[in-house]
Amino acid sequence: MEKVDEEAVMALVTAGRKKALIVGAGIGGLTAALFLQRNGWETVIFEKKSSLDSQGAGIVLAANAIHVLQELGLAEQVKQAGACVGQADIRTWDGRPITAVPVKRQAELYGTYSYLIHRAKLQAILAGRLQAGTALHLRSTMVAVDQDEHRITARFEDGTAETGDVLIGADGIHSAVVRELFPIRPLRYSGYTAFRGVTPFTDAEYSLEAGGGFESWGSGKRFGFSQLGEGLVFWFAAINAPEGMAVPDRKDYVLQQFGGWQKPIEAVVRATDSASILRHDIYDCEPLDHWSRSRVVLLGDAAHAMLPNLGQGGAQAMEDAFVLAACLQEAEELSATGIAAAYRAYEGIRLPRANRVLRQSRRMARMVQMQHPFAMSIRNRVLRFVPDAVTVKQLHWLLGYRVSTIERQV
Repeated sequence: MEKVDEEAVMALVTAGRKKALIVGAGIGGLTAALFLQRNGWETVIFEKKSSLDSQGAGIVLAANAIHVLQELGLAEQVKQAGACVGQADIRTWDGRPITAVPVKRQAELYGTYSYLIHRAKLQAILAGRLQAGTALHLRSTMVAVDQDEHRITARFEDGTAETGDVLIGADGIHSAVVRELFPIRPLRYSGYTAFRGVTPFTDAEYSLEAGGGFESWGSGKRFGFSQLGEGLVFWFAAINAPEGMAVPDRKDYVLQQFGGWQKPIEAVVRATDSASILRHDIYDCEPLDHWSRSRVVLLGDAAHAMLPNLGQGGAQAMEDAFVLAACLQEAEELSATGIAAAYRAYEGIRLPRANRVLRQSRRMARMVQMQHPFAMSIRNRVLRFVPDAVTVKQLHWLLGYRVSTIERQV
């Protein structure tokens, strides 16, 4: 019996399949690959890093993000790998109550709590669901794009190239796809820098069983603490500071900034390995009025980089991925005209919502990073008297959004 040429057989099987090139193997890019593969697309993924993230910090997945994961059949796996957010207190720097997020009422309304998971774990879960044989190229930095009426070719720094029907730029706030094909879009500094840490830590008041977490707000700075599962906690510190400020020792700086604050802030920072503490100045971008050009389209931070104050960066990328895949599936043909129509439908659904989240995240930053004592006093007093029902209603447009109801409109 003659030996079967497996490559030739695979070529025949995949002949005629729609092919998407995805630049960026983060949460948005991997989610897009999964939804496209579910719809019969071949996907080729390119990541400029040498590996999928093993570092990083915690990411919150609210009800709208959990819903996207349910569409992929991954919600329970993600929940098991993370920690339920069952308690979310907001306090003054010295621990006096301001308010609390009504997590139980939101869970009753939406059928799920929010969950916190390490970003690397979420990325690994998404990557683990890719179809066997999916091409995922690491150390691949895109440098150019060529396209015509029928196909698009991405070229990379190492001299390689790949051709497909569409190219999806899911490569973050410093997107090479944006630099190559879209108008220059300067980053906008938020006015604060952030430190993040993950460490083994236990605290009786904010236990894993209770889903314990809190934020403490002071003058121009705040500290957040959340359970991450498996004996780990995630913390962040957001501090008003000049852009690019030098910080020789991150751990010492955070301890200086939060000395005397409520327990267990100092203890959890001291418990964190200094070398693992991340520090980033926080940026967003001005909203765009379009995310596509010919066969190229953006999603996630490449399209709408937003401040993290609503915890929606990853969720919005995941929503983008679902809607983009649905719109491409509805395209009658993969001609330039058909692709353009699919992208217009995608932008029509996603642009207004993502840009609303972007703007609201900015407003939230102004509120939580206040420095003036009188303004802070008024803010805290008002928040203490806002009923839970009002808070739930104010956030319903964000957390109650369901991408599966949008699919029927495309």
